[in-house]
Amino acid sequence: MAEPQQPAPEAPQPNAGSSSGLETVLEARDVTKSYVLDELVVDALRGVTLEVRRGEMLAIMGPSGSGKSTLMHIVGLLDHPTTGNVTIDGVDVSGMTPNELAAMRNKRIGFVFQSFNLLSRTTAMTNVELPLIYAGVSAGERSRRSREALDRVGLGNRLTHMPNQLSGGQQQRVAIARALVTEPSIVLADEPTGNLDSRSGVEVMSILQDLNAQGITVVLVTHDARVARHAQRVVHIADGRMVLNEVVKERIMAGAEIDQLDMEEVSEDAIASLSVNARVES
Repeated sequence: MAEPQQPAPEAPQPNAGSSSGLETVLEARDVTKSYVLDELVVDALRGVTLEVRRGEMLAIMGPSGSGKSTLMHIVGLLDHPTTGNVTIDGVDVSGMTPNELAAMRNKRIGFVFQSFNLLSRTTAMTNVELPLIYAGVSAGERSRRSREALDRVGLGNRLTHMPNQLSGGQQQRVAIARALVTEPSIVLADEPTGNLDSRSGVEVMSILQDLNAQGITVVLVTHDARVARHAQRVVHIADGRMVLNEVVKERIMAGAEIDQLDMEEVSEDAIASLSVNARVES
């Protein structure tokens, strides 16, 4: 299948927050992370510096064990760096208490995970409401905002469905709606297509691209080069280090991919119909 593409965005410039007028929404500066396993020190990250600009769609790419998920956990305030600093919306989080970090995560960051992480006995609407419950938002406001978030991902007619009544792609849409409901500064998506079939994966990437086109900052973690090419810029991680930072020159547009898949399905149906008619006539 030919790959729907668009011209590359303008190349990111160093220190874009000051030199180009584009604000830095997330920054990791000289971040390291070390673990002790069986008395051996394992260096998962080795001095990574990363800037993400407001409204950007960035992919962090690397093989299993490269450190990309560790980096996401650190910039998502789910883990602490061994050394280095993380700044969200201009706020250095280094000295924050666990409660302060939790409040920052809830307000500024939306998470989308490969395994969806939905509560199995809870409706789509209630799953989306959960971050608002933790934030102390009133019931009426929670209901309004969760409905709006589910509408944005095309599930306005699935509010009362349980996860086991939804396809994998629909469950991931619920997870995206949950990430959006707090109106975060940034959405972090860790292998969001990893548990999906090809078409559902393209549909999820289309939603993420649409949200980014609306001004939402998206950081995508993946090992898949094709998935990474849906972003505007790709940072490559290997052995705990950033080894390449490049603009995507031939970006794949998921909406066009969906159109092409629809055309191919129609063509296949037409061929199947012709084959059946031929057998009947003979």
